[in-house]
Amino acid sequence: MSQKIILASTSPRRKQLLEWAEIDFEIITHPTDELVPENVPLEEVPVIIAREKALAVKEKVKQWSEGRTMENTHYPILAADTIVVLGTEILGKPNDREHAIEMLTKLQGNHHKVITGVVILDGAKEIAFADITDVEFHPLTLEQITFYVDRYEPFDKAGAYAIQEWIGVVGIKSVSGDFYNVMGLPVSRVVRALMDL
Repeated sequence: MSQKIILASTSPRRKQLLEWAEIDFEIITHPTDELVPENVPLEEVPVIIAREKALAVKEKVKQWSEGRTMENTHYPILAADTIVVLGTEILGKPNDREHAIEMLTKLQGNHHKVITGVVILDGAKEIAFADITDVEFHPLTLEQITFYVDRYEPFDKAGAYAIQEWIGVVGIKSVSGDFYNVMGLPVSRVVRALMDL
């Protein structure tokens, strides 16, 4: 793709996926509170968070560009947020080793959903959607779970795992939906959305 974009994320997985898709991008981020109103449908939670990330970066770029000509002020801004949902419980990033082991113990032998919310801002235009992938883990032993947590330290990952790592290779029974969505970005859908712009 010839259109350059701004990626409002420091996620190495999202960076890698955009590189694989050969999208020209630069990374600009700005911290957000990631607060979500109560009683919001689960599918909308990551979209709301992604929108906050995109709007924060849009404002940051606007402030940078005031009084000077900046090339990146007109680039589309892409933001995303991924959550792992078991039943009605959102499993975010684990606080520590014990929390990660607890999360994976809940996930093992069960189905869960990975929902990535995507927001693309281009001037006054907004494209927003959520992509959902159903993932099923094989039953895992506590030994397997602690090996993974101690070896890979998945503390920056929703649900305490990355599908492209050891636990995904040996522990995941099935994936229904976009595999790359579980990595953090439904990249083929993002590419189509950028083409629509």
